[in-house]
Amino acid sequence: MPEHLEAEPDAAAQLFGDRIETARRFTANLAAYGEERGLIGPQEVPRLWTRHILNSAIAAPFFTGSAVDVGSGAGLPGLVLAIARPDVEWTLIEPMERRTAWLTEQVADLGLENVSVERMRGEEWARGRVFDVATARAVSALRTLLSFTAPLVRPGGRLVFLKGANVAGEIEAASKQIRKYGLQDVAVEVVGEGLLDEPTRVFLATVTR
Repeated sequence: MPEHLEAEPDAAAQLFGDRIETARRFTANLAAYGEERGLIGPQEVPRLWTRHILNSAIAAPFFTGSAVDVGSGAGLPGLVLAIARPDVEWTLIEPMERRTAWLTEQVADLGLENVSVERMRGEEWARGRVFDVATARAVSALRTLLSFTAPLVRPGGRLVFLKGANVAGEIEAASKQIRKYGLQDVAVEVVGEGLLDEPTRVFLATVTR
């Protein structure tokens, strides 16, 4: 394990359960190679567990069936969630070749049989509204994000986005898009309080049309 990677928080074993060894392997891989491959910044390694891995894993209960992570990047949150939820079928969409190469390597290295990687932009998806859930983390503001995620989700499916402190402002700015895509039950849930150093804000909505 890279010496500059922070110690594993106690919450990690609780969140990943019997998948913790796989989570440890992925975290170590990302710490060792993420910066040199342009996946994460140098300042992220010392807080990789707390800021990125656990911040993603805490959202695992929101997923079911088939899920798509749009703009998966280094695998945050998609690979982390695929580790935590082997019962969900995951598709990771990412347009950059070096990132899809990384994702594909990690899927093989970690033995993740529930993951497929697609090199494309979200708006290039042409196989219809086939997913039960769409997710994204640190991709773009909500009013832009909705245009290339909501069309991937079947009617009655959900959007589950990991968002920052300004999520309420993003919702207000996206009111037109929320109406356009017929989103209902729009809510923000703060998860991980008392368990994580930094709780995660999760934007939730049901796609009705």
